Amino acid sequence: MILPLHHQVRGRVRAILAELYDLSDDTVNIPIESPPNRALGDLGSPVAFELARTLRKAPRVIAQEIAARFTAGDGIARVEAAPNGYLNVFIERRAFLLQRLGVIELPGTAVAQATGPSAVQKTIVEHTAINPNKAAHIGHLRNSALGDTLVRALGFRGTPVEVQNYIDDTGVQVADVVVGFREIEHRDLAGVQAIADATRFDYYCWDLYAKVTEWYTTDKARLAIRAAALHDIEHGVSPTAEIANFIAERVVRCHLKTMARLNIDYHLLTWEGDILRLKFWARAFEVLKHSGAVYLQTEGRLAGCWVMKIDDPIASDDDAEVGADGTSNPAGADGGEEDREKVIVRSNGTVTYVGKDMAYQFWKSGLLGKDFFYRTFARRMDGSQLWATTSHEVDAEVAHPPFGAALATFNVIDVRQAYLQKLLKQALVAVGHADEAERLTHFSYEMVALSHATARDLGYAAPADADDAKRPFVEVSGRKGLGVKADDLIDRLFAKALVEVTRRNPELSEAERRRISELIGVAAVRYFMIKYSRTKVIAFDIDEALSFEGESGPYLQYAVVRANNIFQKLQERAGVSTPALLASLAATPPDALNGEDGDHELWSLVLEAARLDDVVEQVVRSLEFAVLAKYGLGLAQMFNGFYHKAPILNEEREDVKRWRAAAVAYFRQQLTHTLEIMGVGVPSRM
Repeated sequence: MILPLHHQVRGRVRAILAELYDLSDDTVNIPIESPPNRALGDLGSPVAFELARTLRKAPRVIAQEIAARFTAGDGIARVEAAPNGYLNVFIERRAFLLQRLGVIELPGTAVAQATGPSAVQKTIVEHTAINPNKAAHIGHLRNSALGDTLVRALGFRGTPVEVQNYIDDTGVQVADVVVGFREIEHRDLAGVQAIADATRFDYYCWDLYAKVTEWYTTDKARLAIRAAALHDIEHGVSPTAEIANFIAERVVRCHLKTMARLNIDYHLLTWEGDILRLKFWARAFEVLKHSGAVYLQTEGRLAGCWVMKIDDPIASDDDAEVGADGTSNPAGADGGEEDREKVIVRSNGTVTYVGKDMAYQFWKSGLLGKDFFYRTFARRMDGSQLWATTSHEVDAEVAHPPFGAALATFNVIDVRQAYLQKLLKQALVAVGHADEAERLTHFSYEMVALSHATARDLGYAAPADADDAKRPFVEVSGRKGLGVKADDLIDRLFAKALVEVTRRNPELSEAERRRISELIGVAAVRYFMIKYSRTKVIAFDIDEALSFEGESGPYLQYAVVRANNIFQKLQERAGVSTPALLASLAATPPDALNGEDGDHELWSLVLEAARLDDVVEQVVRSLEFAVLAKYGLGLAQMFNGFYHKAPILNEEREDVKRWRAAAVAYFRQQLTHTLEIMGVGVPSRM
């Protein structure tokens, strides 16, 4: 890791600035950069340029004065002032590498895996949040891959994280499936349970949801049935509420299995129904009314609704509310002054999505003064308990982890919900909690479509003369039943990977080939979902994602497998184990590592591998995980170039062989960590 050395250099420069110029202000900026080549140094700083105006000296002079006071030690070999005024830092290479390989430990410079600032309190990351009315689709995979990668990146840097999955069990989508079972299929709760026991229930509900959507279009009066079902669900009126509860719980269990296939896990499932039954909304509503953030509209189209004044009146297309008649109308669609008001409670007394989400956000930020009851829902991937909220004290477990009340929260929700997320911030500010609003981050992202080749592969190709066939990608719609189920996509990825693994490794057992193909399939989808900017619409392509060459997860895996093979062959051919090789480095002349022959490629690989912690800091600040993906790609490419240029197994010079192997060992360690942050494992073979 490189950040401990960054902190060390900054600390020593600050001490020198205080000594030389009486500058003890910690706000003095001391940038740390990477020189364009290793001959100029391992780290560089333009701090002299930052101070030139203040000190009224030439940057070259300031750099020389700082360098003259910089003594070697604690991993720093020397510091030089470049003629242009840069301060160049040369690292003590052997100590640096051996320390990071765990061979030695230098006093005061121990390297922890997590080097970033740890929050005193935890951070909550809420992601996935699939409507529990049907199977997960491909778009949900981008949400979950981004959210889970954020969780892993925060954990890597030492931030305590609580992972939540919000379950909208009282929303219109669940109501629609209830209507489908009751009105189209004429089934009661027992009938729904029988279907759930006999079918792939989330798939069955997927088809039924499309049917009921079409059923509404043939007779608009039927939307009143939806509105009545929604009301009964929100108010716990049986049998509608019982059927809805059963559907939601069964479908959520299907979603958990789908996400587990991609190594995605949670600490807490937060059920929207519990927010209503425990009167979370009632408490939040009182706070909002008391502050004047919401008020009762007495005239116009929104008469009888409790509304909030909108700071930014521009709403997204998805900002639709279901009225008393069951229809959906964008807020403020009629224009005029009402464009500046957002409905929080409808005139029929039902709470809008954003109202319930305000109560949830108040609880996440520790501002509500109320808490859920908690029950064990399932087992997590590591065998620990997956918790769920409950509103029934009789079902609650007394001993449970503390949930909620986080220092900061990230809501991973697609860009179409940007408007509603802004309202959450506005609500926090309106009730006097601007700091909490500042620490609430909407981690937004764009939609996922399919490449035409993948659409054909999955059976969703549009007719050649259709408008969809002329577009650069194929859009899908779960509401219309034209979506790609996440499990279908994962199955297809695993199957195609298995064909390639079998071709390359026919001698392996079927079980081992399947295990490898699943690891490759996970890498394919997870890397693809983060390698693009989150603001970009992506067209998922199976062949591109599974490629063993180019910008793909399997390419990164292959680099680690290739490194593993080097150490396996060292053991087989020379009887040299990796621990023994590393232990011998302390007594090995470091000429090859120090680039005595003018070749710094070996050291460059080490230094690039050490940048992982710096990259993780960048991606957490920017929430652009494409930076992490590109870092992993670049590191793998650098290793592959080194592998072909600098052989290890056939190298006759023992000291060179050992240092090359050491560099590869550190590369392997760091790229494996990079893949772990992406939620990707490394197979034994490729």
